[in-house]
Amino acid sequence: MRPSVSIVDSGKTGEEAGDGFGDDRGGLRAVSEEQGGSGALPSRVEGGRIVFVSGLSGSGKTTAMSALEDQSFYCVDNLPVQLTPQFLDLCAKSTPPIEKVALALDAREGVFLQGLPSVIEEARKRGEVSVVFLECSDHALVNRYRETRRVHPLSPAGSVEEGIAAEREMLGDVARLADVVLDTTELNVHQLRDRMIRSVAGEARPTVVNLISFGFRYGPPSGAELLFDVRFLANPHFEPALRPRTGQDAEVADFVLRTERAKALLERLESLLDFLLPCYDEEGKAYIQIGVGCTGGRHRSVAVSEAVAKALRERGREVNLTHRDSGLSR
Repeated sequence: MRPSVSIVDSGKTGEEAGDGFGDDRGGLRAVSEEQGGSGALPSRVEGGRIVFVSGLSGSGKTTAMSALEDQSFYCVDNLPVQLTPQFLDLCAKSTPPIEKVALALDAREGVFLQGLPSVIEEARKRGEVSVVFLECSDHALVNRYRETRRVHPLSPAGSVEEGIAAEREMLGDVARLADVVLDTTELNVHQLRDRMIRSVAGEARPTVVNLISFGFRYGPPSGAELLFDVRFLANPHFEPALRPRTGQDAEVADFVLRTERAKALLERLESLLDFLLPCYDEEGKAYIQIGVGCTGGRHRSVAVSEAVAKALRERGREVNLTHRDSGLSR
């Protein structure tokens, strides 16, 4: 089976050009520690997906790359086109192979971009290729640069308009290869992320839930965005037979969750998350960290978080569950 290869051309991002999409990260975001390669595109990247990101400065490159990172792509910024075949060859030969790769190409590389069309054409011979170009109107780009008071990278001593014109000419060959053009003129950061992901992956990855049980005695988890206090539930600590165990034990969990109060709590928590999580999905939120706390983090918070995690997984949600304090000595 041949790889599906997407070539995505986008530009500098918001803060660099004032569009609110974020700052440009320049340089390598992730690189292989190996050097070398065969000098030709690999004949196959097993089960792989390759995305190239380049284009007009200010049209949303950083946002586009961040969206792909959230989809588990291995992302590299500003890799010279001449090194692309060797890099892809390394990805294909890695153990295990790197299956999802995103490469951001900067128009400031100038002469390096001249080799991009040939790289794309060579890729077409070896696999399924789609080319997506991130476009933006001159008027919107000028406004974005004015808002941030930054110079255009291709016209540091001249006007922004001159830089935009030069860049359009430089990227003309790449734009003509595009199968899909995404115009970011009227898009906000969330819309751009959504369009980017749908163009490349077909659909966005649902928000991942990082669920952590803890004891208030040791402080709440840092970074928790939703926090639930379950200290009002029946406490196994006062039951000698249950005290040494944790909320992962069936008898302890039953003791905590069998009451009407506990059942009502779980029903409301699940209902709340059934409402919130699709909203986070729609906004492109990569993950949400939820804390569930009791006094010591051993019984009640563990039992409740286990029950919530089970319910979310039954709904198809990816959940990472951590019991921070259940193993602490008492």
